[in-house]
Amino acid sequence: KLKTHKATSKRFRLTGSGTLVRTKGGKSHLRRRTAERTKALFAEMIPVLGDGIIKRVKRLAPYLKD
Repeated sequence: KLKTHKATSKRFRLTGSGTLVRTKGGKSHLRRRTAERTKALFAEMIPVLGDGIIKRVKRLAPYLKD
């Protein structure tokens, strides 16, 4: 049995085409003075670049799916 690293599974998703995407940090609090445009950009998922990081995430969350 392989255990999933829960923090990793909450931060990353796998798209239908198999691309690993991540959420942005800084979304939760201290955002009152942030511009609306900047806050809107927080909603985007960003593709993860770098083979080493992708390999590490797949090791930490072996059953990662949509």
